Amino acid sequence: MPKDNETIHLPLDGPLLPAEPEGFAPVQMIRCDECLRANPPTRVNCLYCSATLPITESSNKLRKPLLKQPGKHEPGFNCILASYEDIQLSNETLEKGAHLLKLSKENLQSLVSAGAPLPLARTASREEAELVVERLSDLGVETLSLSDEELGLHQENLVRPRSFQIDEQGLVLAYSGGTNVVRIAWSDLQLIVTGRLLEKRLEVKERMSRRSENELIDASQFFFDEPVFDLYSFSEPQTWRVGANSFDFSCLHDEKTLVAGDNLKTLHKLVVSKSSRLKVDDSFNTLRNQLELVWSTEQETQSTGWRWERPGRLSVGATMLNSNEAQFTRYSRLRRYLLLKD
Repeated sequence: MPKDNETIHLPLDGPLLPAEPEGFAPVQMIRCDECLRANPPTRVNCLYCSATLPITESSNKLRKPLLKQPGKHEPGFNCILASYEDIQLSNETLEKGAHLLKLSKENLQSLVSAGAPLPLARTASREEAELVVERLSDLGVETLSLSDEELGLHQENLVRPRSFQIDEQGLVLAYSGGTNVVRIAWSDLQLIVTGRLLEKRLEVKERMSRRSENELIDASQFFFDEPVFDLYSFSEPQTWRVGANSFDFSCLHDEKTLVAGDNLKTLHKLVVSKSSRLKVDDSFNTLRNQLELVWSTEQETQSTGWRWERPGRLSVGATMLNSNEAQFTRYSRLRRYLLLKD
């Protein structure tokens, strides 16, 4: 008589499927010209030395962007939606585009239907950005590749004036310390971009312990919200940023109030009324959620050092920052770049 377990049918008949995806054949691998190592044909840059890989007939179809974000102080390359008015994408195009850009279909639809030149991807190399532009063009989505250099995202280009002097001819911008002033004629003002700078700061203090985890002593969380506007001229490359919390509004004279936010609005209206050529852009606050999908707020952790509280007790502190200032700066410089190209 057969045993009971001999009549049990296994759920799988035949050989088991491999647990890992099938790799590429040796003939499909791409050799790097710099380090001479073999790379998968899907890569744009070398896995080992980051050099640009040569393009073959077979790899040209297989290459895929990794969309690795550049570091805070590394140059970045941005793929910007070029044709954004009345754009309609099929469900299949949305699926392929979302897979390429590593977004959800809903998020991609939100970006293309916003009616604005929003970023669709940010990469660490120009070659990868150009690949994204090429792949999206095949799907019928027109984009352009812009580097941080082309947008003018230099630290020296961002200037915060301390105060204004206003007369019939134009503005006189005074910098901190009073050592430098810049005069701008009303006819030279080109663009003003409004926004809000948001910062979340978490300060943590821990007592060092021999256990696996330190003992939490204190934690404090702070939120900062500063209305700002960026001012541009035709003749100068700088971004002049005026913030509600860091500006002397004495130029408003009798119209100055005790509320910094109201003073910023009054100054904004005054500057706009004086210049007939000045373009006003207040779209950032409306598009902030869409921008977050590609140009996300930056996070940074800073150590506040070690401290002896009492003999045998050592504590360490850290501050975690979350700020959208870099996001607003990129958007502001993008609007200026596109205005210059019109």
